[in-house]
Amino acid sequence: MNEAYLCLGGNLGNCFITFKEACRHIEQKAGKIKLYSSIYQSQAWGMNDAPDFYNQVIKLETKLKPQELILVLLDIEKQMGRERLEQNNTYQNRIIDIDVLFYNNEIIEKQTLQIPHPRLHLRRFVLEPLNEIASNYIHPLLKKSITQLLAICADNGQIKKLEHVL
Repeated sequence: MNEAYLCLGGNLGNCFITFKEACRHIEQKAGKIKLYSSIYQSQAWGMNDAPDFYNQVIKLETKLKPQELILVLLDIEKQMGRERLEQNNTYQNRIIDIDVLFYNNEIIEKQTLQIPHPRLHLRRFVLEPLNEIASNYIHPLLKKSITQLLAICADNGQIKKLEHVL
């Protein structure tokens, strides 16, 4: 069995309901969710005049290989109404975003999939919920724990812990 950490994010609609629905789809199609972080609220990162974002990290036990997992997650996003607009790598409002942060201790660098997520160590809104459920996890490239990465993260965005959702 494989272990993956996923980050759910969104800033459109009721994110509490959206995340519950996303988790239901993930369990139906990808595997068993073993841990859930609380939901965290933060200002939109890299965007002006956008609604606040909400994020949650989950630990997934899956039989899927990394490439299979990302295809399932992209399909879930699409089913839930995610529209991906090509805008020269600019950030966009979204109903749901599901990123693979880690998959076992694997390092994958393909055009369609990069694991560990290449920017997770730069984003407090990812590190805070990840630290809640995997503080001692060692980043396979950076060789630092999540707690250590959080301590040196230069992102000074304000993050507010809201609630734990099962």
